[in-house]
Amino acid sequence: MMLDQQVLVLNRLWQAVNVCSVRRAFTLLCAGQAEVVYSHEGRNFLTHNFESWRGFSEREPGQEMVSGVSFRIRVPRVILLHFFDRVPRKEVKFTRHNVFQRDRNTCQYCGRIFDRRDLNLDHVIPRDRGGATTWENIVCSCIPCNTRKANRLPHEARMQLVRKPVRPKWRPFVHITFESQLHESWRHFVDLAHWNVEQGG
Repeated sequence: MMLDQQVLVLNRLWQAVNVCSVRRAFTLLCAGQAEVVYSHEGRNFLTHNFESWRGFSEREPGQEMVSGVSFRIRVPRVILLHFFDRVPRKEVKFTRHNVFQRDRNTCQYCGRIFDRRDLNLDHVIPRDRGGATTWENIVCSCIPCNTRKANRLPHEARMQLVRKPVRPKWRPFVHITFESQLHESWRHFVDLAHWNVEQGG
């Protein structure tokens, strides 16, 4: 149903912070809490309040329209909140899956890419030497490198990390996909490399 489809929500700083339904977007527009963000072919982003958007819809009806009692109006795809300037503070969940994601399925010792079935998680500083199970001390390792390093520090095994392990920063919307034109207008605001905090592993 059209009213249940998704609309991208931007905060006051034009940062993507959420998605909501078309129904919720119209509620926010009618209450004066948000405006529609619209651009023609990704150029000249303009904002419209409810009345302005209604007038625009009459002048330039689109393929996606919903009917009110006495008028028809275009479905918004991106809205801008007036009073919200925070980005949700969340962290990427520390899971096996997300470590593989961070390291791009690449052994952090030999630099080769592997199927996840052939990867282990390695404590850079071994556990029995005080190494913690944290983002900063866990890396992807292929089975041969993991066996070679054994219970030693990398330099003791004459091995070197491809890159220093760090805690990834969270950003919303890792799995927004553009299977149709529906979300074409989101491309300017959403980075597909963003992490998904809900993923488990």
